[in-house]
Amino acid sequence: MLWSGCRRFGARLGCLPGGLRVLVQTGHRSLTSCIDPSMGLNEEQKEFQKVAFDFAAREMAPNMAEWDQKELFPVDVMRKAAQLGFGGVYIQTDVGGSGLSRLDTSVIFEALATGCTSTTAYISIHNMCAWMIDSFGNEEQRHKFCPPLCTMEKFASYCLTEPGSGSDAASLLTSAKKQGDHYILNGSKAFISGAGESDIYVVMCRTGGPGPKGISCIVVEKGTPGLSFGKKEKKVGWNSQPTRAVIFEDCAVPVANRIGSEGQGFLIAVRGLNGGRINIASCSLGAAHASVILTRDHLNVRKQFGEPLASNQYLQFTLADMATRLVAARLMVRNAAVALQEERKDAVALCSMAKLFATDECFASSQSPRRLVPVSLQICNQALQMHGGYGYLKDYAVQQYVRDSRVHQILEGSNEVMRILISRSLLQE
Repeated sequence: MLWSGCRRFGARLGCLPGGLRVLVQTGHRSLTSCIDPSMGLNEEQKEFQKVAFDFAAREMAPNMAEWDQKELFPVDVMRKAAQLGFGGVYIQTDVGGSGLSRLDTSVIFEALATGCTSTTAYISIHNMCAWMIDSFGNEEQRHKFCPPLCTMEKFASYCLTEPGSGSDAASLLTSAKKQGDHYILNGSKAFISGAGESDIYVVMCRTGGPGPKGISCIVVEKGTPGLSFGKKEKKVGWNSQPTRAVIFEDCAVPVANRIGSEGQGFLIAVRGLNGGRINIASCSLGAAHASVILTRDHLNVRKQFGEPLASNQYLQFTLADMATRLVAARLMVRNAAVALQEERKDAVALCSMAKLFATDECFASSQSPRRLVPVSLQICNQALQMHGGYGYLKDYAVQQYVRDSRVHQILEGSNEVMRILISRSLLQE
């Protein structure tokens, strides 16, 4: 097992800004509390969770503010993560993956996201792309593409969304017309994480008629003539990963790069997204966990009216609500991860519920109407509020967790689409 030889990491605290230093100093102390993320895990899971937490504290948390402000794509740090097995967490071992379960993956991504939510989210997308090739590719494709993805020698991007098709993904227009032993791709993809930096693009394109059955999955390699990229987008968060349009203009790709059979692409895309929703929900959990810890420590040290904020009963109750939502969301995500691993019939609905609940709850204020507010947003935004004016300063990490987790309600299927999938599952019973 890759984890048996993992070394321990020690956090270097001296160079950290105040808000980040607090998280690193207190992160492991929090593990003994009622929000302990190791509760319910076996010893092996606790071991690689600790490795992930230590890596996040040492390699990610000290740098996340700089990556955000300078919009740096931390290639070297991600390759260090890959040395620990995080480049192909749920990829099969014969092609260099760690061969872990969906639950194990959720545990790891949650821990890493405490160090940098944006970077962990990209790593999760990279893993999803590698899984698609590993699960649906033939042996030649698996052994060609997966090993360098697992080491993160090469990086991957998922290309489904288009300027005219977001939630209505089955209406995509990017075409792939067969000419001899190549497909000729024309069209464009929008909002692609890693675009321009990634080496492998897992592209959903139309090889047949309208609708989902006309969609196929093709791997396009960086440097292929006819492949180009739009300008780097300026985003609210997720600034440690570049986002660009991916453009195909008479881009000739070998038929040998098609993953699965013609017409199977939409199934591959949806299957990938089921796991992607668990992954992104786990990133929200990490952001929320870090925000709760930062808020707890801020309440203990910040004084108003001659007393620590922690002595204010209203703030005590609010912190209790945040902690309760965090644990509830974590249990829901882990339950869905197990269902997906076991390929249960309710897995799609449970993954949708987990993504909806975790990304919602982890963001917004507890005073907002619950129907409109996600768990990740409930927690992170409330944490910012409880920091007062300090929370709005970029010297304090809490504002970055807010910005980096907001988009989780939109991607991997918007939370409105999650509600459609959940209700459809109920109404079809």
